[in-house]
Amino acid sequence: MAPTNDPTDSPSLSILAAMRRGRQQLALQAWQRSPDAIVSVAQEEPQIEEESGLAPNPGEPGNTDGPEDPQHEEDYEPASSPALAPPTLADPALYGLAGLAIRSLAPHTEADPAAILLQFLAAFGNLIGPAPHCLVGSTRHGLNLFVILVGESSKARKGTSWRQISSLFAEADPLWASRRVTTTRPTANSILYALRDEKPATDRRLFLLSEEFASILHVLGRQTGQLSPLLRCAWDGGDLCAHEGHRPIQATAAHISIVGHVTQSELAQHLSRTESHNGFANRCLWTSVRRSKSLPEGGSLPPEELSALARELRRALDWAHNQTALVFHRTAAARELWNDSYPALSQSRPDVYGAATSRAEAQVLRLSAIYAALDCSPLVEACHLQAALAVWDYCQASARLFFDAAPTDPTARRISEALDSTPQGLTRTQIRGLFHRHVSRERIDLALEQLSSLGLIDRHTQPGRGRPSTLWAAVEDGPVANTERDAGT
Repeated sequence: MAPTNDPTDSPSLSILAAMRRGRQQLALQAWQRSPDAIVSVAQEEPQIEEESGLAPNPGEPGNTDGPEDPQHEEDYEPASSPALAPPTLADPALYGLAGLAIRSLAPHTEADPAAILLQFLAAFGNLIGPAPHCLVGSTRHGLNLFVILVGESSKARKGTSWRQISSLFAEADPLWASRRVTTTRPTANSILYALRDEKPATDRRLFLLSEEFASILHVLGRQTGQLSPLLRCAWDGGDLCAHEGHRPIQATAAHISIVGHVTQSELAQHLSRTESHNGFANRCLWTSVRRSKSLPEGGSLPPEELSALARELRRALDWAHNQTALVFHRTAAARELWNDSYPALSQSRPDVYGAATSRAEAQVLRLSAIYAALDCSPLVEACHLQAALAVWDYCQASARLFFDAAPTDPTARRISEALDSTPQGLTRTQIRGLFHRHVSRERIDLALEQLSSLGLIDRHTQPGRGRPSTLWAAVEDGPVANTERDAGT
């Protein structure tokens, strides 16, 4: 079910990294040969580009080495490379009670149906508690999910999407909604204190809602913090422990779910390389969201329809709680579909996108069990697995938007390649020189903005005899270096 790699797509980070190493070697040799290294490297770029197979055709506009011709500055139009399209939620994802809820709520809100669906699944997976689970060998998987909605601030209607779900679940289980859902910024100790072992036994469920998830990402980036390892253990399920001073705090059989809201720029700024690769990112279902429609007068589901949905939700909840031991198993048809899908789910990639999506099998397993539980079935049927795969396809495509950081614009790619091979950086004039000044300032500004938003480049001021000059330079390890520098690590 993973998206195929189209040879016309932008180079992956692994390909760019290989090219980067070659260009850096040539650049360092040029630096040793010439005292005017910045200029000499820029002049050698056509040769480097030719060796890497990225050189433009000799007959294309802007490929002359003659003097600048301002009259034809706007004539240079690099071949366009379209940006990745926003993901589309396939119909199988709207199966059963989850689909009924989304189809009922969606016409009355500007929120993205995908945002409503993913939060619905996360909320029910927490509401059902730690007892229902799946087994893979000896590994136990509860139904708790970490869902992160990524969209434009205020315009993506992330908060609106949660309020739709909140009203429904508050009617289905008001005690859970009032006592087990928290919006306070979590710390390791506050989570453990809320779930600490006591007599009589406390509720094992905790639903963390963060509409400012960037602040949590910032804390997770601290290498000495306890929150990141605790949340990773919480997704896995089981017992949690930390220390408050010299006193240990323990929470047995904790069942923690997360819904976080963040913008893409905040994600690029605050998600460190460590959290991308240490297993936190791949425990999350990254979900691209945007406003689905314009409703100037707003909207709300009629109370009687909301109550009818809440009764169905309560029925599924009561069924699950009445099972003495609820372990989900696949039917023969579901096993056949799982075996067909497994090679794509288990395919790995060595870059950040691959690291963020490397827990696909476990995510689909949990999602399929949630769909089965909503159907009051201990058996995961093919329809439940198809729904889970459709949700995963959406989240995987979303993750590609956020983590496959190769620039899509050819002008941006050209600048990125030149900066990768010029460790000391380039001025804006030298960057325009890469295109023989046949690319407009506006196009270069857009390219620099894209590279900066991806965390691939940074700028700094270099003092000189007169007015200081601004240099643009590649950021080592992409977005990570920015995050670590901001965090002071």
